[in-house]
Amino acid sequence: MLGGSRAQESPYFVTYTHHMEEPGSLDVETWSTLGVPRSGQRSFFAPYVEFEYGVTGRWTSELYLEGQSTAGADATFTGWRWENRFRPCAREHKINPVLYLEYEGINEASRIEKEIVGNAGASAESVAELNQTHAHELETKLILSSTVHDWNVAENFIIEKNLSHQEGIEFGYSLGSYRPLASLASGTNCRWCRENFTVGGELYGGLGSTNGFGLHDTAHYLAPVVAWQISDNATVRFSSAFGLTRGSYPVLLRFGYSYEIRGFGSKVASLFRGKP
Repeated sequence: MLGGSRAQESPYFVTYTHHMEEPGSLDVETWSTLGVPRSGQRSFFAPYVEFEYGVTGRWTSELYLEGQSTAGADATFTGWRWENRFRPCAREHKINPVLYLEYEGINEASRIEKEIVGNAGASAESVAELNQTHAHELETKLILSSTVHDWNVAENFIIEKNLSHQEGIEFGYSLGSYRPLASLASGTNCRWCRENFTVGGELYGGLGSTNGFGLHDTAHYLAPVVAWQISDNATVRFSSAFGLTRGSYPVLLRFGYSYEIRGFGSKVASLFRGKP
């Protein structure tokens, strides 16, 4: 096991758990999604960078900056998101609720697929046209997460409202479960020990909107996920999500890397006080 390592991180790309960022720590993450197209679709590559800060033990705040590149079109910046997660209960329970609130200032060219909501209707507009259509959206989630022996089991219910257009309120879901390959440390300092690997799966998709709730014409994905803690501070993740409906991309390949700067808040405060 890596010496003094923290608790194993979630391998999820879409699903959230009840685990929060450590107070005063900053997690810098870069994530990418590659969409493999069906006939008539175009492949895309959508990266984003995320800054996650532990405000308190029960409040984590994150800022996202995102972009995308579609085959046959120029790369473009697609916007930003500000996310906050609040954990009402300080103690661990059988089911741990977390409240999620996110404000998005993006455009219609966004392809990071951080969540799947509403219906799956594909747009015939070009990336240049989509890039000119801006959207201010408000997204909320109810996150329920449990620890069962070595397993994490999480359920997310998503509600999203486009404040710029009259599209109704859109709904989505995400379910996930994972566990480490080994629950006990091997006693050796190595990167390849089984306890440094976490494996699991996610199922996520849209549930329509207030204009038509249900599974008709929605996208859904089933995704095996794996995380490898390569050092005390760094983790890499990989997922291959398989589309389950005609409205889905056949495959979404995802890759992520995160690095935690522990005590970031204290270090910044010391600089302002003029202390090394």
